Amino acid sequence: MKKNDKNKEEQMNEEQNQNMEEKENSEEQKDSTKIEIEKEVKTEEEKSNNNGDVKKKMEEYENEIASLKDSLLRKAAEFENYKRRNENDQMNIIKYAAESFILNILPVYDDLERSLQHIDDENNIKSIKHGLKLVFDKFSKILDDHGVKKIESKGKPFDFNYHEALMQREEEGVPPHTVIEEIESGYMYKDKVLRHSKVIVSQEPAGQSESDEQSDEQNSAEKN
Repeated sequence: MKKNDKNKEEQMNEEQNQNMEEKENSEEQKDSTKIEIEKEVKTEEEKSNNNGDVKKKMEEYENEIASLKDSLLRKAAEFENYKRRNENDQMNIIKYAAESFILNILPVYDDLERSLQHIDDENNIKSIKHGLKLVFDKFSKILDDHGVKKIESKGKPFDFNYHEALMQREEEGVPPHTVIEEIESGYMYKDKVLRHSKVIVSQEPAGQSESDEQSDEQNSAEKN
């Protein structure tokens, strides 16, 4: 009888131990599951945070790109406006290039007009002549101030760079190929010829030319 009671007691202890072990295992499983769930939740939160950061960065980049694009379009529009203004300015410079010169010669034109108003006055011929001389001097100064100078030709050796020969004629006491008369004056603008002087050029006298030819033939014959 006592033996049976002892066996029952041992069996009950074993069952209690087994139940305790199962309970402990169950609690460990619960804790493990809880930890895993917490890890998963944390991972999801981190992913969510990372996704949020990426999204925020993307929005920042998109805003920056939009800002740069807007700035580029503005700069392109400003450059087009500058280019258009520059082209207009260049066209105006070319179009009104003679404005300064015209303003300078208008007083000369006014003086000529005033002189013409008195040209029929027989008692004022001397005054008109003096007035025309003043107008001419004023106009000459304006040309000189703008770099326009008259080519001095008469008495100078003929130079095709500055002179245009209309004819040749003999002129006593003048070396050949010398400008003896100026038909139309020539002008320089700074270092450029605006208009060649139209001139008459001296030539060798016919007798002297024949004499020179005979002398050359005689010298050649003597050498042979």
